[in-house]
Amino acid sequence: MTDAPTAIEPLLARLCGGEITDKDYVGYFMNEHGEELVFAQRRGEKTARLWHSDADWEMFLVGDRSIRLDGPMDGMITVAGLIINREEATWLSSCLAASRHLRQGRA
Repeated sequence: MTDAPTAIEPLLARLCGGEITDKDYVGYFMNEHGEELVFAQRRGEKTARLWHSDADWEMFLVGDRSIRLDGPMDGMITVAGLIINREEATWLSSCLAASRHLRQGRA
């Protein structure tokens, strides 16, 4: 078979309606409710982009200090004003850690 595998970036861009290229570190997550999240971090940018299907694919800018435990209810986790659960926060934290080298300009 000679067909090259389809790049994931165009597929995720179509899914969330955002601009994602092969220059981005990308992550995808589906929670236990079937809601999808897409993460993209472009080389040299200080913030990453996060889309959540349950938020109508609105784009949220996130960074290392974006995940908060100070929502209006005790124990509520938020990121850029979006309420997320613990599993989503863990995944997002992993994406931010994995993309750190892109923010620092290293390949």
